[in-house]
Amino acid sequence: MNRYPLWKYIIILITLVFGALYTAPNFFGDSPAVQINSAKATIKVDNAMIARVEQILKDAGISSTGYSYDYNGIQGSVRARFLNTDVQFKAKAALEKNLNPDPSDPVYTVALNLLPNTPEWMQKLHAFPMYLGLDLRGGVHFLMKVDTSAVLNNRLNTLQASIRSTLKEKEVRHAGISRDASSVTVKFRDAEIRAKARDILARQMNDVSLVDSVVTPENPEISFKVSMKPDALTNLMNEGVKQNISALSKRVNEIGVAEPIIQQQGADRIVVQLPGVQDVARAKAIIGRTATLEVRLVDESVIGPVDENTAVPFGSEMFKVGRGGPAILYKDPIVTGDAITGAQASFDQNQQPAVSIDLNSEGGRRMGEATRQNVGKRMAFVLFEKGKGELLQVATIQGVFSNKFQTTGMRSTNDANELALLLRAGALAAPMEVIEERTIGAQLGAENITKGIHSTMYGFAAIAVFMIIYYMMFGFFSVFALAVNLLLLVGILSVMQATLTLPGMAAIALALGMAIDANVLINERIREELRAGNSPQNAILQGFDRAWATILDSNVTTLIVGLALLVFGSGPIKAFAIVHCLGILTSIFSAVFVSRGVVNLWYGRKKKLASVSIGQIWKPAD
Repeated sequence: MNRYPLWKYIIILITLVFGALYTAPNFFGDSPAVQINSAKATIKVDNAMIARVEQILKDAGISSTGYSYDYNGIQGSVRARFLNTDVQFKAKAALEKNLNPDPSDPVYTVALNLLPNTPEWMQKLHAFPMYLGLDLRGGVHFLMKVDTSAVLNNRLNTLQASIRSTLKEKEVRHAGISRDASSVTVKFRDAEIRAKARDILARQMNDVSLVDSVVTPENPEISFKVSMKPDALTNLMNEGVKQNISALSKRVNEIGVAEPIIQQQGADRIVVQLPGVQDVARAKAIIGRTATLEVRLVDESVIGPVDENTAVPFGSEMFKVGRGGPAILYKDPIVTGDAITGAQASFDQNQQPAVSIDLNSEGGRRMGEATRQNVGKRMAFVLFEKGKGELLQVATIQGVFSNKFQTTGMRSTNDANELALLLRAGALAAPMEVIEERTIGAQLGAENITKGIHSTMYGFAAIAVFMIIYYMMFGFFSVFALAVNLLLLVGILSVMQATLTLPGMAAIALALGMAIDANVLINERIREELRAGNSPQNAILQGFDRAWATILDSNVTTLIVGLALLVFGSGPIKAFAIVHCLGILTSIFSAVFVSRGVVNLWYGRKKKLASVSIGQIWKPAD
């Protein structure tokens, strides 16, 4: 009557193994380490760097407990771990000295870090510990406001120049072009020319709206206003914030943070959380620095190969770092990074990796003029950061192009993806300012972890004592199911590589209380069946079956609230909601499926069951 088929016990066993395997890494702790990243966009860190780092440390008499290579989709990094922080600091100094002969122009960044002590065989199974948030590990929190007005201002400046050049090219005379904070005004001497100009601009500019002025005796001016369409303006602002997030993600890698949080908050704000970082000044310097992208022509007046001793003509400058260098380029750019509206990895007509680049109207006009006069010559993409330029690519101009073109010669699709990313996110789309800054010490984080663990342990122990005293053997079954629930919840969070915060720990403690509620319903339902005179086996069967509907209803209503917090909440509220929702799902599984499996295993094998250990069954007096 109360027996599970073998496959259900196999599922329970798999669940226990899964929970134990993926929960265990959270108890191994961390080791001090150093992380080596590339400081140049065109220099890669690959597996070969491990041997170089190992040799440097060996020559310096520093022993490491292990090396690893990691690739995050943007760039690779090499990490070396050590026994203690003293060795860690010595290793950092030795690596910086040997990897960067010129400290003023570092090729690699060497940052302090912490690496989990999870055994290698577990890491191969992707069993890693949960990340710890700022309130548990300590670190720096920045809330940055993006100056979206600067994005609009740059776009209107470009729009103003584009209107002027377009009307000049089409030989349409105007009486003046001016702009205010949100639009560009174009004046004319008569309505016929205005209509002609409006038609020309409407065909070439799809993201703007053109509104004619109403001519009255008080306002005889003939003009129209050019402004961004609402959808185009929203997209412009969003793209500006996203570009800043991409640029920040690349820069944060230099700090060596293993689990940074960089995300948009609202329309124009970006949250940057750097767990484990205590050097606020250095973090702000790296995050807030500016970078620009320029497209320049190669100075073809230089004859012969270019090296460090080549004389640089007046009006040009030499770039030594990057792909295609050294190269001598004209100082005046064709276009700058703000003219690039898109860059995607693609394939050319020969199915070779390439990068497709889109320019705005003004950038397209300037690129068209430059390529028309320089077919067969070379141009270069240059990324300027910290006042120094780095060659991203030097390519030959094959024909005349303007708004859309391809750059070929990529060695692989990875190179194409990397160049596209650098073209899109090499520079900040708009300036930012820090409007909120918080630093949480590592000691406070350690105290928070201790208090959170103690609250969960004491809560679990109190529940276990109460359940075993009140429900006896069935209380023990409930405690076992509760332990499986906790094990499964932490295991799932570890697999998700979730960032655990204090609200998340509060949600885990709350999940324990909510999970035991389902077992209380089951136990009381079984008591009711026994009180009504049913046999023990039938009481167990009816108790689980009839409690299921109540358990489902109560958990679904709570899950709805959790999903609402997840959808509409942000920051700590969202962290709480994620753990809360997962806790509800694991509690249903453990309270009903696992708990019944244990009860069936203990009592189901007994054909003639006279009684069950479920505590005092109160019966009304006759």
